[in-house]
Amino acid sequence: MTGILSAQALPTLLIAVPVAGASVLLATGRFLPRRLVDAIAVGVAAISVVLAALLLAATGSGRVVEWAGGWQPKPHLVVGIVLVADRTGAGLALLVVALALCALLFSWRYFQSVQAHYQALILLFTAGMTGFVLTGDLFDMFVFFELMGAAAYALTGFKIEEADSVQGGLNFGVINSLGAYLCLCGIGLLYARTGALGLPQLSTALAGHGADPLVLAAFVLICTGWLVKAAAVPFHFWLADAHAVAPAPVCVLFSGVMAPLGVYGVARVYWVVFHGVLPDDAVHRCMLVLGVVTAGFGAVMCVIQRHIKRLLAYSTIAHIGLFLLGFAALSAAGIAGTSVYLVGHAAVKGALFLLTGLLLSRYESVDELGLYGRARGKRVAGAAFVLGALALSGMPPFGTGLGKSLIDDAGESVPLTVLTVAVSALTGGAALRVAFRVYFGLGPEPHPDLTAPEEVTGRDEQPDARPPHDRTPISMAAAITVLLAGGLAAGVIPAFAAGAGRGAAAFVDQRGYVSQALTGIANSVAPPPTEWTTTGVLLGLLATALAVAVAFGGLYAKAPNWVRPVRSGLHRLHSGHVGDYAAWLVFGSAAMAGLLLV
Repeated sequence: MTGILSAQALPTLLIAVPVAGASVLLATGRFLPRRLVDAIAVGVAAISVVLAALLLAATGSGRVVEWAGGWQPKPHLVVGIVLVADRTGAGLALLVVALALCALLFSWRYFQSVQAHYQALILLFTAGMTGFVLTGDLFDMFVFFELMGAAAYALTGFKIEEADSVQGGLNFGVINSLGAYLCLCGIGLLYARTGALGLPQLSTALAGHGADPLVLAAFVLICTGWLVKAAAVPFHFWLADAHAVAPAPVCVLFSGVMAPLGVYGVARVYWVVFHGVLPDDAVHRCMLVLGVVTAGFGAVMCVIQRHIKRLLAYSTIAHIGLFLLGFAALSAAGIAGTSVYLVGHAAVKGALFLLTGLLLSRYESVDELGLYGRARGKRVAGAAFVLGALALSGMPPFGTGLGKSLIDDAGESVPLTVLTVAVSALTGGAALRVAFRVYFGLGPEPHPDLTAPEEVTGRDEQPDARPPHDRTPISMAAAITVLLAGGLAAGVIPAFAAGAGRGAAAFVDQRGYVSQALTGIANSVAPPPTEWTTTGVLLGLLATALAVAVAFGGLYAKAPNWVRPVRSGLHRLHSGHVGDYAAWLVFGSAAMAGLLLV
């Protein structure tokens, strides 16, 4: 028991409460005043945070397992849907609802007029993501995947009167739906082979069997679906389009948790179902290549953007690559590093998106060049943007720096360490360049009219909020402050990293997961070390220094002649045509299969 609530009831409540809140808002929102609608939505999110915190505390003594409807597992009976909350899953659920609370708190004064379906969609989106991380059933993972997808498509195209918003939502919906269909095909293959859908039952059914073509195909198809949501290269094309048009508070959830949940889905299915079935070397190679390509490509695309929301979106893609490198280590240490990094990145990136939303509201633009010096009077916001950019580069003692250090230690590879430092420096430096140029007017005044036809500038973006706020309301400032503080806490509170280490040890404990889900018998596994190291601190400081150099280089240095055609080619590659993106999706799925077979 946790207080007056049974621990076993908490996973269901975490899913049901946001759905109930969304239903109330949809039924009564048109009759209620705006402030009451916001209050209900924030209240539901706050209750969810409390429930998630209770669930996380309950996982301190082992996984919390709940069989829906009382369908307990029996020999030769595979009917039943199980919710399994381990420390990692419960921590992710807490992150989901905490970011949703910050997004709704910011939205309270951000939108001048908004109908209740916005808050209802946020709550449904939250319920889908929470269910995805807590379910122990593969088909239910797909169901919750689709629930969060449907809400995300609508939130992306929220400004339905704008053509760009509709196109961004359409690209998002089509590409992610194609990924979902492939994932469903993979689930069907596994069901045909095993007659089971629960993760623990699938693990038992496949134990001792080799990786035959059907099982390999199922893994590739399922991973394709999850990696499309993660926006790993070459499945990434939809993400920048979606972030560019979605309201800033929605981008907090998109970059902070929705995309990283794709990596979580791949890792969860691998460690519970396919670990011991597929060769470790093949999985390591596949995820390593995907991680390296995603991190490098995302960082390069980030640094050449002038549309600030697209810049932050591509930095998310780059960091997804680093999360994949943590998973590719195939160890508890790698999962621990990824967990810490994920929380630090979600908090910092969320704050940067909210600050960008303020720029859009005040100046009707997210064009870095066009905003040159226009926010000189907003020194507090400028300082917050600089702090967020430095944290994005992995500056100690932020959680991004600790997570990157742990991933480097897990990878045990000098070239990968060089890559993580370079990616952190490029993404942090690009964001820092924006802060210096927009808030402090550094560098020569640019010529925003000199634009390549294929480049998206963000010059004439329609603001999410009207009229603009000259002074930032307390609720909006509080959301930004809480997020930056959360990113710092992830790196300075030893108990947080230690908890991530214990969660990672349980996450990779396949036998313990299956045993506790099916029989209730738990076991403990030694956690990996999660402390700061001298090397980690020095590498974090190096990445920060390089980020500052990247920022000043972008402001003052003249690009070589060969940069322009390369930049133009990369922009043209992201054509905005859904058919092109679908073709890359097919290529990516085939490439994954090839990497596993080599």
